[in-house]
Amino acid sequence: MKKSRSWTYVKNIFKILITVAAIYWVSQKISFIELKSALEECNPLYLFLALLSYAISQLVASSRLNSFLKVIGLDISERYNLRLYQVGLLYNFFLPGGIGGDGYKIYFLKKHYAVRGRRVLTAVFFDRLSGLWALSIITGCLIMFMPRLSIPNIVTVSVLIIGTATYLYFLQLFFKEFLSKFIITHLKALTVQSFQTLSAIAILYALGFDGKFSPYLLIFLVSSLVAIVPSMLGGAGLRESLMAFGAEYFQLDPHLAVLVSLLFYIISLLVASSGLYYILRPERLGINKLPSAEEVEEELENEE
Repeated sequence: MKKSRSWTYVKNIFKILITVAAIYWVSQKISFIELKSALEECNPLYLFLALLSYAISQLVASSRLNSFLKVIGLDISERYNLRLYQVGLLYNFFLPGGIGGDGYKIYFLKKHYAVRGRRVLTAVFFDRLSGLWALSIITGCLIMFMPRLSIPNIVTVSVLIIGTATYLYFLQLFFKEFLSKFIITHLKALTVQSFQTLSAIAILYALGFDGKFSPYLLIFLVSSLVAIVPSMLGGAGLRESLMAFGAEYFQLDPHLAVLVSLLFYIISLLVASSGLYYILRPERLGINKLPSAEEVEEELENEE
């Protein structure tokens, strides 16, 4: 247990260092006065559409996770699953330790339903993997509309086809049960990423941008991979640093790129804050109180 706690402290220090370094790097690349000026001139209608698009993406993402849970025999209503999903979103921003929202969902479902933790972990893993697949598909489509990258369309299409075929073969070989829901779960994954891309487009419109959207959308989608990097506060600073780096590479406006990222971060935090209701009213989840981070981490370590 002592060794485990020491490792947790090391991971948390590592996360803090990554987050601080990312925020510092971004701060050296942009002018906060220009950022403030641009924010003050934002179109509120487009910001609302961006918020609405992101909220819809999370509703679909919740349903996608439930589809994976049904594969392992967990029959949970969409409404109840959404409540748990909302708490998980909030915990991805604020839960201390190395578990995040996914770890909490695994713990909760394992504790309250007759299912092994590893089964839930597998469902959550493929939920994430389907999102990565959808992100790759949409990114590939954007690459085909960007001749400046000099990547032949046949190469992009071939990579996507081979990647998808390999993914399907992997499922057929080791996780055949998940093939039964492949089409519906991955259509939902594409829907999630599409609405998040629409959210980014609405943010660009809100900022008064009328140029080519594809370079900004490409670096926005690539920066979404930040979710797999261990960090604090939902990846604060990391997405912005990647957006700023991408803007430099494509010779774009770094202030606009960082603003898109910052506004998207604020929007995602606002949507995640809906989970506060269930933290204050845990009886809506059918329990008297939510477990502490230590309880969740200890339970997950015992599962391992």
